[in-house]
Amino acid sequence: MFQALAVRDFRCLWVSNLAASFAMQMQMVARGWLIYDMTSSPLALTWVMLSFMLPSFVFSLAGGVVADRMRKKAIMITSQLLNTAATLLLATIVFRGDVTFWHFIWFGLFNGTVLSFSMPARASVIPEIVPRHVVVNAMALQSATFNLSRIAGPAVAGFLIAWFAGGDTTSHSGVGIVFYAIAGLYIVAVSGTAMLHYDGAPQRETETRVLHDLAEGFTYMRRERVILGLVIMGLVPMTFGWAPSMLMPAFNQDVIGGDPQTLGYLMTAMGVGALAGSLTLARLGDIGHKGRVLFIAAYLWAVAIIGFSLSGVLAIAMLFGLFTGAFSSVMGSLNMSVVQLAVRPEIRGRVMAINMMTHGLMPLFFLPISALAEWLGIATALFASGLLLAATMLATGRLFPELLRIDKGHSGEAMRPAPREHQSAAETGVSLPTTATEPGRSTA
Repeated sequence: MFQALAVRDFRCLWVSNLAASFAMQMQMVARGWLIYDMTSSPLALTWVMLSFMLPSFVFSLAGGVVADRMRKKAIMITSQLLNTAATLLLATIVFRGDVTFWHFIWFGLFNGTVLSFSMPARASVIPEIVPRHVVVNAMALQSATFNLSRIAGPAVAGFLIAWFAGGDTTSHSGVGIVFYAIAGLYIVAVSGTAMLHYDGAPQRETETRVLHDLAEGFTYMRRERVILGLVIMGLVPMTFGWAPSMLMPAFNQDVIGGDPQTLGYLMTAMGVGALAGSLTLARLGDIGHKGRVLFIAAYLWAVAIIGFSLSGVLAIAMLFGLFTGAFSSVMGSLNMSVVQLAVRPEIRGRVMAINMMTHGLMPLFFLPISALAEWLGIATALFASGLLLAATMLATGRLFPELLRIDKGHSGEAMRPAPREHQSAAETGVSLPTTATEPGRSTA
């Protein structure tokens, strides 16, 4: 289950990502509670999320080119330092009680821009520091850091807000202290990244222009239908799947009638399920029939969301939140693992950037769900999102039948649909032979 942690650099990266994930989860609770307290609008939550994710659509391609041309370690450290400084400034504004809705929009745009340059580098690091046969295990453990933070981070944030506010949940000082703690966690993340021996030198020297590199990334995506299908799968269906997380503050207040602590409990329950899902995938490792597992996990995820939308009490909502987190974790981690395994190293940064750019469109797809929540209620919007998750996965399977035939997902087998005479082998769990291999590494 913890095979990848035997690699020293992966341990440093894992600790760095754990601290950053805790900071992110605490920030989501603190920011979400304060925004909803200020506006009482589910749509306001989406606008703030849009301000954070829109730069991913605008700048991620540039970030991907930078990741393939420059040393990845330097990119990651610089971006983390900028993020830390911005968080400290926002913490001061919140603590002093001067914060407005527009502060969250402006800081969202800044942090999203920084993230769009750092994430293509960070996302493409794992296959370069662990052996190929350990990639799925490493990706699942990486997902576990995020999900572990989902268990403890929201509960800690909710507790700190309630404690430092002295029972006055409208007080900004409690939220400000949480933001200071978040900045401290980002400093830990910077330290972990700085300890890496790996510096992420470019896989190949290039004298081509930036526009040529951008075009090469899109050409590669258009040529490889499996990669294109996986990216689309990670955009449209998963957008609807993340509705419970994005609308959680509104669901907590309007449906459950909760406070900051119950919001922490709901997000913690979802995190427990997600951690269980990622650790299960880590234990299974490099499984076969990855394509079928992806679709099964997505359909079960949709069922869990529908159950969550129909729950009106905390205990039942936590139960369905647990299943929602588990199946979302399996699908998300496995999707990213197959993409990482299939992409050529010298273009990995750009493919991760295109993948991240599509994620920047998520809030646009989510706006109708937010509007539905505003007009017809949170429960109706969540029920619709579960149905849309199932429907869009079904459509993706029809448009990209190659995805169902993915077995191991290694370069070559995942990149091309099986020839007619070999499909029986793919369907029975036997990896197809490949012609593209990395020196000294097996693709079997």
